[in-house]
Amino acid sequence: MHVPRRGLKKELVAMVEENARHGMEQRRVKMVTDPEVIAEALGVLRGELSLPVVPHRVECYDISNIQGTSAVGSMVVFEQGVPCKSRYRKFKIRTVKGADDYAMLREVLARRFRRASDGGWGILPDLVLIDGGKGQLNAVVQVVRELGLDALPVASIAKEREEIFVPGREESIMLPRDSSALFLVQRIRDEAHRFALGYYRKVHREEALSSVLDDIPGIGAKRKTALLKRFGSVRGVREAQIEEIAAVKGFTLPLSRRVKQYLGEYS
Repeated sequence: MHVPRRGLKKELVAMVEENARHGMEQRRVKMVTDPEVIAEALGVLRGELSLPVVPHRVECYDISNIQGTSAVGSMVVFEQGVPCKSRYRKFKIRTVKGADDYAMLREVLARRFRRASDGGWGILPDLVLIDGGKGQLNAVVQVVRELGLDALPVASIAKEREEIFVPGREESIMLPRDSSALFLVQRIRDEAHRFALGYYRKVHREEALSSVLDDIPGIGAKRKTALLKRFGSVRGVREAQIEEIAAVKGFTLPLSRRVKQYLGEYS
């Protein structure tokens, strides 16, 4: 095998690679927009994962954090292979300290399915999909069993080899690389990851800025609480006018300017 490093042959290899990538993207676009392809993909998933019904509604969950900080979870919903964004949900992790993704996942799933009889939460999915491997899958299985939802179909997809794991099956399921069913699962998984990451960044930034308030000379716990109560968030404080901040009890114009100066450095 020869690997060209420069010149015309290297350019040809790059062109072939780009054409292949473009072809793959075109196939993905067709898969996520063509109803017939989506229907076929859902049917394949039912067979490969041994699901009791075609997974018309899929809920996918992901956890996002760095070493346990600002930890959040996401739930995205796909109906008939199409994202249903009005049903997406975000979770700020409440009970887990430190970097324990399994425990975080258990918390999110427990909070979601304990509300299975509550309004819009009462629609159960035909498939629960998890971003992860066997460890994440086992964490979810534990939760659904504790809640008496043993019949709820669960699967996980691991990024490294795009393996799919289901309970009670030792070996992973490897869908063909060009399978529309794999493309659909990847799209759902990637959307859950995108949604979780976006929420994580927002929460992390808010927490980082909130700690900045503690570092401002003259801003103690009472004044910090007063600011957040008046403006709702650190972002609200940052966007407020100096005169608006000065109107908060305990603040003066000089102190308000100091607050704006400090927050401006973190914008």
